[in-house]
Amino acid sequence: MAGVSSESLKAAQRELEAKLPTAPLSLAEELFAILGLLDSNAGLRRSLTDPSREGKDKARLVSELLGGNVSADARTVVEGLAASRWASARDIGDALETLAATTAIAVAESKGTGLDGLEGLENDLFSFIRAVNADHGLQRALSEPQASSEAKVRLALKLVPHAGAEAQVLISQAVSAPRGLKPTALVQRFVELVAQRQRRWIAEVSVARPLTPSQITRLQAGLDKLYGRELKINVNVDPSLVGGVRVQVGDEVVDSSVIARLAELQRKLAV
Repeated sequence: MAGVSSESLKAAQRELEAKLPTAPLSLAEELFAILGLLDSNAGLRRSLTDPSREGKDKARLVSELLGGNVSADARTVVEGLAASRWASARDIGDALETLAATTAIAVAESKGTGLDGLEGLENDLFSFIRAVNADHGLQRALSEPQASSEAKVRLALKLVPHAGAEAQVLISQAVSAPRGLKPTALVQRFVELVAQRQRRWIAEVSVARPLTPSQITRLQAGLDKLYGRELKINVNVDPSLVGGVRVQVGDEVVDSSVIARLAELQRKLAV
């Protein structure tokens, strides 16, 4: 996904983020169910991605279609997607799949210390992938077009009997509606989303020279306060920085190194 569709997905992810701290797993299930509706109706997908229609009109179409059959949060998420611009009809479904999976992942994240919940979910998903990849019979059974979705889900969940509820939802989605992929390939995509979420809990810190224990303690306290959660800190010594510190948490970078300040000065001089 690129261009206008990528920007629309990023905007939808920002809107969803505000709902995630209190989102129930049922929101993910609702979004996956709505995805099934979109995937089964090409005319609806075209209507919701028609660039000639006003965004508010497309959002109204979603509201009328879903009515009171889903939660207000689920309806709001899909209305936002419909009001956005998409490069292709397929892209809106891909975006909805990402948002639904992200919701399930965030519910797992809310358990324990955040990283613990995400690591547990990741382990459950990897267990499924390993079990299927090790057995060609399972691969054929989970891809058998004549088998019902319900039968595939029952088989898949037997492979991971101790999986958490969030993993069960993601695995069930992957085997019942892989959307052109092998079920394990879609689960692997969900694993990548888990990894993205994990990076929000890890601070990659680069410094010019080793930090003392007291400096690390102060850095930990400062970063935890800044991000509002207890981060795992990885400290790397990089003499090329000359001085200062560079911190990366997820996609966000805070750089106060001498090299960064010199680069900024050079940009200003070049103007």
